[in-house]
Amino acid sequence: MNIELQQIPKRIKELREILEISTEEMSRKLSVSSEEYAQYENGEKDIPISLLYDVANALNVDMAVILTGEEPHMNSYTVMRSGKGIPVERFSGYTYNSLAYNFASKTMEPLLVTIEPGKDAPKLVTHKGQEFNIVLSGKVRVIIGKHDFVLSEGDSIYFDPRIPHGQFAVDQTATFLTVINE
Repeated sequence: MNIELQQIPKRIKELREILEISTEEMSRKLSVSSEEYAQYENGEKDIPISLLYDVANALNVDMAVILTGEEPHMNSYTVMRSGKGIPVERFSGYTYNSLAYNFASKTMEPLLVTIEPGKDAPKLVTHKGQEFNIVLSGKVRVIIGKHDFVLSEGDSIYFDPRIPHGQFAVDQTATFLTVINE
């Protein structure tokens, strides 16, 4: 785990302690066991991106605070130059790049996602809100509940992420834009 990623669990713990929230209360808020929550907070287990959103909501902070340790400060607009977003590697073969981390009071989270091809289907996740994906390069297999789609460059999908879902690259590295509205 790189140094930036090691900071995420430390920030979560520090914020939780400042807010005087017990680990048991956090685990209840996140609907995970106390043991699993402790593994996340101690950096022993990777925190799924969907759970990072839930952590930010439970701590009543913007996701940028969890990722960077800084409050977003842009109110009217933010320009993100190519390759300059905040990268978050949460799963082997998956890289998320936050494209609006410094915009205050976001109602959606745009992420550039790069997926390396793998042999195993992705672990299905759930989260609140709505989600939109558009494939920018390669082919992405999207599983939503019992449905399975292969999307090519230019194809998009909009769905209810409370349904277990996951994405993975087909044959080669794939890149897609996901916009999550919580």
